[in-house]
Amino acid sequence: MIATLIGARQRVVAQLGRLSMYRLTLYALLALAAIATILSAVGAVSSLPLDILATLAVLMLATLCTDAVAQALLRVPRRIESSLITALILLFVVQPGANPDQIGGIALAGVVAAASKYVLVWRGRHLLNPAAVGATVLTITGLGFSAWWVGTPAMAIPVIVLGLLVLWRTERIRVVLLFVLVYAVVSILRTSVQSAAAGLAVEPGAMLTSVLLQSPVLFLGAFMLSEPLSMPSRRWQQLLVALIVGALAGWPISLGIITLGQERALLVGNLLAAVLVARAGIRLSLVRRRAVTPTVHELTFRARRPFRFAPGQYLELQVPHRRPDSRGTRREFSIVSTPAELPFVRIAYRETERGSSYKRALGAVQPDDVLTATGVWGDFVLPAREAPVLLIAAGIGVTPFVAQLAAREAADAVLVLVASSAEECAYLRELGGSGARIVVIAPDRPADLPSGAEWAGGARLDAALLHALVPDLDRRHAWISGPPRLIAELAPALRGARHVTTDAFAGY
Repeated sequence: MIATLIGARQRVVAQLGRLSMYRLTLYALLALAAIATILSAVGAVSSLPLDILATLAVLMLATLCTDAVAQALLRVPRRIESSLITALILLFVVQPGANPDQIGGIALAGVVAAASKYVLVWRGRHLLNPAAVGATVLTITGLGFSAWWVGTPAMAIPVIVLGLLVLWRTERIRVVLLFVLVYAVVSILRTSVQSAAAGLAVEPGAMLTSVLLQSPVLFLGAFMLSEPLSMPSRRWQQLLVALIVGALAGWPISLGIITLGQERALLVGNLLAAVLVARAGIRLSLVRRRAVTPTVHELTFRARRPFRFAPGQYLELQVPHRRPDSRGTRREFSIVSTPAELPFVRIAYRETERGSSYKRALGAVQPDDVLTATGVWGDFVLPAREAPVLLIAAGIGVTPFVAQLAAREAADAVLVLVASSAEECAYLRELGGSGARIVVIAPDRPADLPSGAEWAGGARLDAALLHALVPDLDRRHAWISGPPRLIAELAPALRGARHVTTDAFAGY
């Protein structure tokens, strides 16, 4: 059952991976804005179509102009998608309006939100959710207020469907589910306490419906809490932030002129994330590149300042270039090197992706050119204790295992490397010195199999073959890495493993 679910999930990830997470979020918010406008025309939401469209136009103009000025002054690449996403999120938070006395406040919210990405920063990374900052300043100044009009039953289904697509792509579903659960429990508790104090009777079903369908919790979780740049890197840290934000948003605390709810609760969560991990943009200068296989190239960078990561984690590398395709200017790469190799950092990529503007730009990077990694993320980290593990690498998916096996004792580790040909067995010699048992599945036998490695032929890896190769599968924790489609195909072979963890290279 678990293997079937993993396979289905990876097939969805493979489809969503055709778009960058930023492009997918932008499209989802545009669709949500279009749906909201249609619903407003039939009276299903409180705002008028003209108010929604006018507000969106003002917010887009404000964020685009502010970003353009800041990017020109700081000489950083243009990020139009970021400007539009900020404007669209604010559209659903602030009270829409087309009157002159409302337009000024709405424009202020857009300007402040965009400016916060360059002012409220630490080592090149913005600390706070821009839309939450803009909405908070708008409320404090009294020029407007955050209405969260998206929290209405008519918008619930569109928010859930489109939000799930974004969360599936960003792998934040469990984090947001915890946030929604905590918010619902705390909100129901708060309502029950207040109702009891007032001598009022409340029906539990109606209370739950009101909490979930007549509040901003769904939108706040799917499109704001899940923002990667203001979330910590590890899953347990993200769950802690979700718990705190859910509790604060569910039971707003009065701070005098404002309450600590919704967007302010999110800002508290952002600050907690900043404390948990010292997030910083990582500036990397290219030192050298080398061919690992005929199609896989390794890049070695020197980090301008120290940073922390665990073997198996990935960084998001930004390569600005003109006319980027739908997958954008940022990609995620597992770190091939170990922390002990710092300040040198190695990543690898396959160059055979046709029509990729990003790969062409990455291939054109020259020695001493400086690129920026937005940060380090990921929970594809082997347990600290020496537990028996099975590692399955599909093609370029071998990269996180190179760092993991180099950084730990591998006495009870089995690595199954699935490759399209012998010459595409990346890092085979490096892996051979790790002490792990290496099993290569490829159509032809590699010419120089290192000690500890064996060739198992070129048959398709299925459950029968895997059990024959690894008879004690039931006592091992399985870790599988590679493109989503290959993970989906290999997942059924993992039936019987004690636990399965995947690392899909979506959009790679």
